[in-house]
This record gives sequence, C-alpha cells and structure tokens, in this order.
Amino acid sequence: MILTCSSHIYATNGYWSHGYGTKSKSIAGACVAMTFDTMCALTNPASMVELKNRKDYGLAFLIPKRGFTANDDASSTFPPASIPPDTYDSSHNLFLIPHFGYNYMLDDISSIGVTVAGNGGMNTEYDSAIFSNFSNPNDPSTQASSKTGMDLKQMFIGLTYSRKINEQHLFGITPLFAVQTIKVQGLQPFTSYSAHPDKVTDNGHDMSYGGGVRVGWKVKVTEQFTLGAAYQSKMWMSKFDDYKGLFAEEGDFDIPSTYDIGFSFKATPKVTFAVDYQRINYGDIKALSNDSAIVFTPGEILLGTEDGLGSGWTDMKIWKFGLQWEYTPDLTFRMGYSRTNDIVPNTQALLNLLTPAVITEHYTCGFSTFLSENIELSMAFMYAPNNKVQGTNPNTGSQTGYIEMEQYEVEFSLGSSF
Repeated sequence: MILTCSSHIYATNGYWSHGYGTKSKSIAGACVAMTFDTMCALTNPASMVELKNRKDYGLAFLIPKRGFTANDDASSTFPPASIPPDTYDSSHNLFLIPHFGYNYMLDDISSIGVTVAGNGGMNTEYDSAIFSNFSNPNDPSTQASSKTGMDLKQMFIGLTYSRKINEQHLFGITPLFAVQTIKVQGLQPFTSYSAHPDKVTDNGHDMSYGGGVRVGWKVKVTEQFTLGAAYQSKMWMSKFDDYKGLFAEEGDFDIPSTYDIGFSFKATPKVTFAVDYQRINYGDIKALSNDSAIVFTPGEILLGTEDGLGSGWTDMKIWKFGLQWEYTPDLTFRMGYSRTNDIVPNTQALLNLLTPAVITEHYTCGFSTFLSENIELSMAFMYAPNNKVQGTNPNTGSQTGYIEMEQYEVEFSLGSSF
C-alpha cells in the first residue's frame, strides 16, 4: 500500500537479504547445500558443525537507488488525491551493515554458535510531503506537515545447535530472537481513514520484539553431490502500538516464514556448482499482502483494522545459481546469479511508492584468501539492475507512473579459526 514498511538497512528480495555472510552473498545466496562461515546459521544451521571453532566479522556497504515517477493526469492539471507530477528520488543512499558470528565445537560431532545480523527491509526518505494533495482542506489535522518517509530496522540474533548424525547426515536448529523498529513521517492526509487516527504517522521510533526458529538438514549423497534444505517459521512479533492505526491488525507486523532447498555438485576437485530455490511467504502477513488498490472514500475506515490495507505483495519465489572455483589452496573465486518474480503487481505500483521493493535480479562475485594460517579475508560484490513496475493511481483513475530501484553492495569480512 502507500502505507507499508521500509527499512534502514536492506531491500533486495522484497525486504529480505539476498544472502547472509560475505561468501554466501558472493554466490547470490545459493548456499543451502554449501558450508562457508558462521553466517550459515541464517541459511542452513546444519552446516555449522562442519566449521569447527570459528568466528567471523563483516561489514557491508549498500547503495540503493530508489524512487518513483508520477506522470501528469490526463483529465486535469492537479486533481484531488493525485501526486504532483515529478520524479522523486529517495535520499540517504549509503548504508553500513555489520554482522558477527561465532561457532564452538562441543565435541567431535556437535557445535553451538551465535549469529547476529540484519535481516532485511527498505528505507525511503523523500524531500517533500508527497501526499499533500490527499489532504482534506476542511480538516487541518490532515494537512501534511512533514516530509514523507519510513524507516524499519530489523535485527536477528540466533543461537545454533548443530550435530553430525552420521557420515552422511547433518542437522541444525537455530532459535531466533528478532528486534525491529519503525519510524513513519508525512502521512497526515490518511489519519481520517484510520481506526486510530493518532497512531498513523510522526510518532517517532516504535520497537517490536519476537522470535521463531530455523531448522536445517544436509546430506552428502556422494563425494560430489550434496543436498540441503531449511525452514524458518514465521517470526511472531509484538505489535507496533505507536502505528496501530497504520498497519493491518492494529500494528501487527510479523516476519514471514521461508523455506530453502538446493544442492551443490563438485564437478572437479576445484569447481563446485550450487543451485537453490527459496520461497518467502509474504502472503501470510496481512500488513504486507492485503490489497491496497482501493479508492479513499471520505468517512471510510481503511487502516488499522483486521482487514486494513496492506502492500498487495505476493509470495516471492527465488532461484539462485552459484559457482565456486578453488584457484589455489589460498585463493577461491565465486560468482552467482539470482532471479525472482515481481511481488508488487502493477495494480499496486503507485501505492507502493514508499516501498519500491521491485528488485528481481542479482549479479554477484567475490573471493576469499588466507592472510595467515588462521585468518581469512573475503569480499563480495552485488549488482541488482534497475527494475520498474508501472501502475495507475486508483484515486484518479488516469494518473500513471512507476516505482523503481537499483542496488550496489560491497562487503568485506574476516574469519578466523581457533
């Protein structure tokens, strides 16, 4: 919807990261059947027991370019409930994203570890009150009094137990604790459509807590072929009470469940291919999936209720492909590609201008090299090409436009064994 969630740190597969950890990101996240580093806990926790004693520190530099274009309305120069014709670019285009992981062997066949990382989302910060023409001229409380923007920050903390069942099978489980905060500005014109008008916008940062669990399995079918699978439950979160007039179900904003399945194939002693399929179930979260292509009718309550407006997002189905080349014992190169469906239907496009989550492709590459016997440096680069989704403003019936996004990311990490 026009009123959906965004994040301070990520926006790749919807608002989900395309991978966790530098090595994973360098092959577009195709690692459910690979073993890389301690960030594997957030993809397939079964891999952790293969890492032995290890810790990782990483930092990513994400550069998202996002915004929207509102075209002239064919019927009038400036009709009510339209957006002033222009191209709007969101500011704040550089984000620093740290991560940390630690794994410790309890014995020869089991390990315990901890992982801390950002999960995903999107940030938009526009330089004007883009919904000013939605205001009711007879109601001063609906006049847009601040610049428009949203900012959600999400963090996962996982505690992983991983065990080697036998020579072929590995199992892992990661109970997850999640924290998310949100800040919304410039949505005063929509307060009169809410069940809680004072809980729609400009209430500062609000915080939500919750948790869930991720489980993973790996099986070494042959010396060359490995299968992997993982499932993460819905993350049940406390409500955003300060924005219960904005999101469906009075501020409920759970984190969707996901599942991953894939394989890796060692074509030669030095070359490994990997293929993953991931599904992110955005359709299970009403604040994201409820329809938003609705005309705003005076006196109608459309926000903050059980079936209040959402984003109109659909489930995301992602194919990931990766290649790893062990060039020398001390130097490994990686590359990857992923592709997914558009989760924002064109009927919802202009109403998602605060959340232009329209990325559908990722091109990635990277390398790892040993600086010493126990210290490893890894680097990953990601490029997500510009993608646009066209749409029509349902409140005018004739104003068209599109939302768009493009991304770059560079990430570095240090891993050490002990």
